[in-house]
Amino acid sequence: MEWLYMHMPISGVNIFWPGLVLIGFSVGVIGGFFGMGGAWMVTPGLNILGFPMAFAIGTDMAHIAGKSMISTVRHSKFGNVDYKLGIVMLAGTMVGIEIGAQIVMWLERIGLVGSVVRWVYVGFLALIAWMVFYDYAKAVGKKKKGLTDGEHGTEGVTWYKTLHKINIPPMMHFPHAGITCSAWLPIMVSMVTGMLAGFLGIGGGLLRMPALIYLIGCPTHISVGTDLFEVMISGLYGAFTFAMKGRIEMVAVFVMLTGAAIGAQIGTIATKYAKGYGIRVAFGLAVLACMVSIILKQFKFNAPAAVIILGAIAAICLWIMKIMFQGAAQELREKKAGAGQA
Repeated sequence: MEWLYMHMPISGVNIFWPGLVLIGFSVGVIGGFFGMGGAWMVTPGLNILGFPMAFAIGTDMAHIAGKSMISTVRHSKFGNVDYKLGIVMLAGTMVGIEIGAQIVMWLERIGLVGSVVRWVYVGFLALIAWMVFYDYAKAVGKKKKGLTDGEHGTEGVTWYKTLHKINIPPMMHFPHAGITCSAWLPIMVSMVTGMLAGFLGIGGGLLRMPALIYLIGCPTHISVGTDLFEVMISGLYGAFTFAMKGRIEMVAVFVMLTGAAIGAQIGTIATKYAKGYGIRVAFGLAVLACMVSIILKQFKFNAPAAVIILGAIAAICLWIMKIMFQGAAQELREKKAGAGQA
């Protein structure tokens, strides 16, 4: 079975290449659907497959940069990208990524990068999962009571309403997202998510997509597209800084991008047919599965960790593809019915 393993020339490890293809395709689908590079699963997935943590982080940065370009172009065609908001957030993102990357290199020098990054991952995955399910439960409770939040309909977590009261100049209006706030709000949010992106080897979408919804107040579909634009830029910068540090395995990047190029198209189209809270709940379940696999990896249960992370990726990928095919079929039926009545 040696043909199933591919030698990585820079890191010197042998990797199960079908696992790379599965991760690339499935994360392409999931990333295009949730509005992120999917790196919150790729970095742990690469580490579980056998990459040293620093190489997993750097390789993932290069992978998500390429994949997110594809998804951003697709979302832009659907009108889901607020470029003005994305550009304002770039300054904080770049500064944050470099800080995070420097912390990774320091941890690698003292021999603690693997365990520290894994436990920080677990902490933030738990926080994001709690936020998503708390938001969903709160929104469902409001809906049962017949309560709504103005033009936004029924919402759960509305922290952005408090943050919008911060009137530190300059104040900016983002017409595509339909919000007005201090420019410092998106800049500071992007700096924090950028720092975590550089530290955890993610494009920032794991934290930025929920931050855009709950802290900045973007509609879900605009958050998805705008976040992918940010992921693309931050991924390119992250790939550059990790390449300069010799921690990117380009062979693995190209293997994953082959599948991701197809998967990203499927995930992006599926967002047309999914409801906002459907996207958020599925995202929360994916985060929980990833968190469990990382904990198992930390305690040396490598096989169960690989099964859970790859199984969760495959299951969510199939669910998203089902949404796309059912939605497209329904749209086609409605068009035929409309043409018949005409």
